[in-house]
Amino acid sequence: MKIESARFEFSAGTCAQLPPGDLPEIVFSGRSNVGKSTLINKLLNRKSLARVSAQPGKTATINAYRLDTCRLIDLPGYGYAKVSRAEKLRWGNLVNGYLEAKRPIALVVQLIDMRHEPTADDRQMIQYLLDRELPFVVVATKSDKLNATNRRLRTQSLDELFADAGISWLPFSSVQGEGVPELRALIDKSCFPAAAE
Repeated sequence: MKIESARFEFSAGTCAQLPPGDLPEIVFSGRSNVGKSTLINKLLNRKSLARVSAQPGKTATINAYRLDTCRLIDLPGYGYAKVSRAEKLRWGNLVNGYLEAKRPIALVVQLIDMRHEPTADDRQMIQYLLDRELPFVVVATKSDKLNATNRRLRTQSLDELFADAGISWLPFSSVQGEGVPELRALIDKSCFPAAAE
């Protein structure tokens, strides 16, 4: 993946607006304000390719970024309470429609906030990915906001939570760059599994 080739490609507010899936797709999923856009910018070494907002629920469309070997898909965040029921339903239909549309999904990057236990919505999404047998990794954002003691405790808790299900996870910091090389390598491996072997 050549990160310098990244460019914004499209926004889709309905599944009908999605173009054909002609590249492997790397999907970023997580609750509102967990840091999906920030992670994408850090991953691509850009400051504002993906628009970042302090206001939860800002991303209400599926946003796509095209690279030479894959497409990054930024899904709307889930779990934000301060939107109308109709808007929540629209977001849910959009995300479900995308995930059920037999897109060429190479990897789902499921974001959680490392400072807290996964929410009920996080757990539901992870179970959905397991049930659908979609390839995914859990990325625990905001790792830099933990002191050494809390980080050790959170790491132990997440290890225990995911070990039985065979779920891999990694810590991520947009400030320190932790997790960036590992996630880039995982994306490359997911897009070219034969070459990785």
